[in-house]
Amino acid sequence: MNLIDEQKPMLKFLAIMTAASMVGLQGYSILFNNYAVEVIKLDGNGVGMIQSVREVPGFLALLAVFLIMIIKEHRLAALSIVLLGLGTGITGLLPSYGGLIFTTLVMSFGFHYYETTNQSLTLQYFSKDTTPIVMGRLRSLAAASSIASGILIWILIKFLDYRDTFIVIGILVAMAGIWGLLQDPTHKNLPPQRQKMILKKKYLLYYILTFLSGARRQIFMVFSIFLLVKYFHFSVQEMTILFIVNNTIAWVLNPLIGKAIVKFGERWISSIEYIGVIIIFIVYAYTSSKAIAAGMYIIDNILFNFSVAIRTYFQKIADPKDISSSMAVGFTINHIAAVFLPALGGYLWMINYRIPFIAGAGIGVLSLVAAQFMRSSHIAGEDVLPVYTVSETEEV
Repeated sequence: MNLIDEQKPMLKFLAIMTAASMVGLQGYSILFNNYAVEVIKLDGNGVGMIQSVREVPGFLALLAVFLIMIIKEHRLAALSIVLLGLGTGITGLLPSYGGLIFTTLVMSFGFHYYETTNQSLTLQYFSKDTTPIVMGRLRSLAAASSIASGILIWILIKFLDYRDTFIVIGILVAMAGIWGLLQDPTHKNLPPQRQKMILKKKYLLYYILTFLSGARRQIFMVFSIFLLVKYFHFSVQEMTILFIVNNTIAWVLNPLIGKAIVKFGERWISSIEYIGVIIIFIVYAYTSSKAIAAGMYIIDNILFNFSVAIRTYFQKIADPKDISSSMAVGFTINHIAAVFLPALGGYLWMINYRIPFIAGAGIGVLSLVAAQFMRSSHIAGEDVLPVYTVSETEEV
């Protein structure tokens, strides 16, 4: 087997694990609010607390650095999918506030640790010119899997109750993880990863952009959706339509975003993203049009997919031995804002709902300035080995 062929098992492995992760995450997310309210009878405070708990594993992603000392990284990825399936599957078996906190933690550890290892393995196994394309196609696959998950749940819930629906979704995801545990898509021609936490001055720009991206993500996930529901009175049906539209667009555009990063470079793509973010958050703050707000939400979702440029930029400046550790550290940095921003933003919302969005525009300005220091050349030198290149006709 030549070096190019050696990458194909990893591509297949990551594709199946990514599809499973999105089926589990979206299945849990779609059912969560109705299950929490209708079955467990939680109020807003209880739901908000659980949402905060869900972000804790992302903040603790740096612990993956220590886990890969005792378990191979691809096996940790597959085990994380099993954990995601387990957390989803047992949710319906523990219909209480404490039970929902526990299952949310289990599910979230599975999802966040898979995302950490997924990013790390992609950066390790694919070349600097190929990685944006692979990441774009994996994100496209994730969007398609999200749509499929929504359709599956729409069908299942017609015939099953919440408990059995959670179990079916959990079993499907866990089976994919078990399949992954039986695979070995690796080879020995990669640089060995440093098995310790890495913080380096030359990665400072990557840390800054990652932190700002996490802050922007929280405003998008928490306050943009809340604005549509609270201020513009979007119904469940309308939000479902937006969900389908967003994922359909992502399915089509994500491969093109990857190609654009290869053609134009990370600095230009990130600059477009952050200019768009500034405009979108200002419009969120001042528009009184339901249609315009919905349009901003869709464009916001599209631009968020441009964030893969941060990781491909890191690949170009990084010592290949630092990738695994740095992805875990970066994932933790990305989630720092999740610890305090929802609570702080909620307080500011009570003063004036426009303040979180104005702050979001400010984050966009800081991100735009920081992005100008990105350089798209292969600073770290040539790839250590010839790695797999995705052809125009090959699909993930």
